[in-house]
Amino acid sequence: MIEKWDITIPELTGDRTRSAYLYVPESYEYEPERRYPVLYMFDGHNLFFDDEATYGKCWGMKDYMDFTETQILIAAVECNHDPDNGRLSEYSPYDFHDRHLGDIVGRGRETMEWMVGTFKPFIDENWRTLPEREFTFIAGSSMGGLMSIYALLAYNDIFSRAAALSPSLWAARKNIESLIREAPLHPDTLLYMDYGSEEIGNHRNMLKQYARVAMMLMERGVAVESRIVPGGTHCEASWERQLPFFMDALLYDPDE
Repeated sequence: MIEKWDITIPELTGDRTRSAYLYVPESYEYEPERRYPVLYMFDGHNLFFDDEATYGKCWGMKDYMDFTETQILIAAVECNHDPDNGRLSEYSPYDFHDRHLGDIVGRGRETMEWMVGTFKPFIDENWRTLPEREFTFIAGSSMGGLMSIYALLAYNDIFSRAAALSPSLWAARKNIESLIREAPLHPDTLLYMDYGSEEIGNHRNMLKQYARVAMMLMERGVAVESRIVPGGTHCEASWERQLPFFMDALLYDPDE
């Protein structure tokens, strides 16, 4: 079941509304004592419904979750569609310059402050969650993948695991490397990270950047599951095919 409602994020876009989504497993209705982990995700409009997805194809997450009977809540919010790089601004932790896009003012920190200070408390208050760090995850793709890495490192007291699909490391490589070196990290931190073989050449030295970030994270003690996806491209259809891989990583239990 998908619950959907309108929200505002005053810190970012004033009183303009956008959609929030929550995937709830079927068991939620008939197991009233049960509590659930929560996966927070970016680009909520692209996750569940083709007719709401930016390019007409969603991740198919509802179908996957229903089919696998995965017992987790998924909380997500629509991105900023402002044509003046609104999404890039909200999903970048740092200012950056791109020769095609120009100067981007990074408001990713404001986005995360809202997520952990307003959205997560709202979800925890209104649904039966397991609110502890051990059961709180975050995931996204492209700029949302960059934000997922940032969130895992900068808000490690909140998120224990993250999945970053096709992360836009090119936008903030040096900043992310500094954060990897300096962030206080819990020893059970886990990151799933992948990149498509057919998109790796879209940005200069992307393979080298990707490999360097993965190595630095492992040197910090982060459990990293890293993949170069054969035939993988930069689109929702490709990210949908990675669902079994990153969901298994996020829910991996070493004691089972």
